[in-house]
Formats: sequence, C-alpha cells, structure tokens
Amino acid sequence: MKSILTIENLSKSFTLHNLNKHINALDRIDLDLKEGEFVGITGKSGSGKSTILKSIYRTYAVKGGNIWYASKKFGRINLAEASEREIVYLRKHEIGYVSQFLSVMPRTTARELVEQASAEMGNTEDAAKREAEKMLEHFELDEDLWDSYPATFSGGEKLRLNIARAMVKRPRLLLLDEPTASLDHGSKTKVRELMEQLMREGTTMLGIFHDLEFMNNLCHREYNMHDGHFTQVSV
Repeated sequence: MKSILTIENLSKSFTLHNLNKHINALDRIDLDLKEGEFVGITGKSGSGKSTILKSIYRTYAVKGGNIWYASKKFGRINLAEASEREIVYLRKHEIGYVSQFLSVMPRTTARELVEQASAEMGNTEDAAKREAEKMLEHFELDEDLWDSYPATFSGGEKLRLNIARAMVKRPRLLLLDEPTASLDHGSKTKVRELMEQLMREGTTMLGIFHDLEFMNNLCHREYNMHDGHFTQVSV
C-alpha cells in the first residue's frame, strides 16, 4: 500500500506568557499512514493527541518537522509549509475533521450544513439533498430538527451532525478527535457502521479515542501518547 500521510520529526510547543511557562506538546513525532488504514491514538488528557490532528489540519503551525500528504490535486505536499489557499482547498475537498465541538454559521440549518458539504464535492443540488437526508437519517437525527438551527441542539445532537457533515464528503483522509465522546451506545454503533463503510470505500483515518472498546477490531494500529512522545502499542 502507498503512504497517504508521512509525519517526520514533528514538534510543537506552546508558551503560556501569563504563567511564564513553556510546554512541549509534541517531541519529534514520526508516523507513516498507508492508504485505507485506520490508526488510533490513545493517551491521557493533555498528552498531545489533539495537537497532532490540529497540526495536520493546520489549525496549529508546527515548530519543526514535516507532514507529507499525498494529495489528489497537488501531489506530494508538505502540510507544514503549504499555502493558505492549498490548505483551504484540501479542507474542502480532501481532508475531513471531526471534533467534539460544532462551529457553524448561526443562520444555517442542520440540513443546509450537510447539503453544503456534499455539494462541495461536486454533487448536484438534488444529489446533495438526497445524500444529506440519507446521512441525517443514518445518525437518527430527528427529522423535526433538520430545518432547525444547531445552536438549539443538545451536545450529542451537535456531535452527530458534525460527524454527518464530515462523513457525507467521503474524504480521502479523515481526522477524528474524540468523535464518540458524548454519544450513547446506539449512536456510537451508527458512527462505527459508517466508519467501516468509509474504510471499505478507501478513506484513510487517524483518530483519537478514550473508548478503547470502540476501537476493538477497527484500528489497524494503535499508538499511545505520553508527554509529547509516541509509542506503538499494538498492530
């Protein structure tokens, strides 16, 4: 299998000026992710897990190292040095990100959010509408909420909508930051079903999980983060 993501010597630190404190979040991290793989990351809160995903997605600028991504449009590109224009394109068309939090325009309905995501992948208006409805039904979001604003949703409803919006795009690379954190067992099962489907269709995934049971028979490899260091714990 070809590599879709290769992280080399990745480092990231933060300075808390009000506390006069310097924190090394990532210390020379290496990772090679093959096309179609699902790699899981575990570790205590504050160990640096989310910093890896945010560095890949370029929410954070890295201190040092390279993040090589095999883009369909740009070829092999270093996400640590890519232009803002390239990053915006990749976020829209190739790299998805699911977090525990939903950030949206206040006057956009749940249905419109998922339709917009589908349309960004080149689907027609009718196709985007069908895909959005299928995804909202899959995650059992009450149909009465489809044309409501997400600001009124519960935490679990917002998270299901966030996952639906990311997964409807069927991205080449999907980053998952605690995607099942506030979900009940039934909703977790729905997430797992769709993740397995996306994997069959070729999506590569890198995810952070505290729910180790959820990861069973799902991840190809598991890594543990501890004080900014990375250790492979299973294959």
